[in-house]
Amino acid sequence: MNNYVTGAVIKTLREKKKMTQSQLAQQLCVSDKTISKWETGKGFPDISLLEPLAKALQLSVPELLSGEQIINANKAANILRSSIYVCPVCGNILHTAGKAMVSCCGITLPPLEAEEAEEEHAIQCENMEHELYVTSSHDMTKQHHLSFFAYATSSRFEMVKLYPEGNAEARFFYRGRGILYWYCNHHGLYCRRV
Repeated sequence: MNNYVTGAVIKTLREKKKMTQSQLAQQLCVSDKTISKWETGKGFPDISLLEPLAKALQLSVPELLSGEQIINANKAANILRSSIYVCPVCGNILHTAGKAMVSCCGITLPPLEAEEAEEEHAIQCENMEHELYVTSSHDMTKQHHLSFFAYATSSRFEMVKLYPEGNAEARFFYRGRGILYWYCNHHGLYCRRV
């Protein structure tokens, strides 16, 4: 039952919204005894009630199932606090300006944690007039390659998609101090301040 909503989660979320069992029951068209059974673990909400229950508690179904409400503390939307997600099934690349609940191909994706690159994944970065020219000598085979380069500043996030058997290079208009990101399909996300 780890992947289903628990009574403790329902009770906690309901109390955070300052709702009574009766108020929640009325929104879901069930009895307050039903809500009480869910909260005491004597029953579970039918799967058809998950979406209405999440809506009543003002969160998404994945948040309801995980028991965690995702609140973006990044109110100023500082792009330097971006999160990057890559789907292991289809390779889709997703970017958010803060904390988010992201899923692709039926999988909830964790935000990638960028590391400093070792020699095998090092990049070269040249400031040419008003551009950053980024290159890498990384293998670019179908099995092992870099998927993208990205440049984040406090107000912009730009990404250049890379393809197997292509060149590992990108140009970005230089917009000041920021972070360069690049992703290896075998070893993960790397970053470097520029």
